[in-house]
Amino acid sequence: MKLSRFLIVLTTVNLAILLVTLVQLRPHINEVAPVLRGRALQIVDEQGHVRASIAVMPAQAQANGETYPETVLLRLITEQGRPSVKIAASEETAGATFVGPTGTSNTYMTLQAKRTASSLKLKDEDGGETLIQPAK
Repeated sequence: MKLSRFLIVLTTVNLAILLVTLVQLRPHINEVAPVLRGRALQIVDEQGHVRASIAVMPAQAQANGETYPETVLLRLITEQGRPSVKIAASEETAGATFVGPTGTSNTYMTLQAKRTASSLKLKDEDGGETLIQPAK
């Protein structure tokens, strides 16, 4: 008789411990992480294609010998894989480029602030081009 009471008490204690453990391990869905840290971020569509990305690009030497500085680059990409919006920032330059739809090669707009100068360049597929710079 004493052995069955002991087993019942022991089983009850084990169940209580199990319940407390499960409640503590339950994921807290409504909690928001205060900071998301990483070297890059990609947003993908249902097919797994990258549709948006933000990354820190390391400094690189160009073919002409110039060094391109470290740059933060945000890209928004169409369903055809074309980066249609690019926003970049570095110590030397900040700019945004908007390009035409897939199938175009010369339709774009570039807004740029480089060192102490700024400009807006508009170009279309028909060969029209406008460069706007502040008057000096």
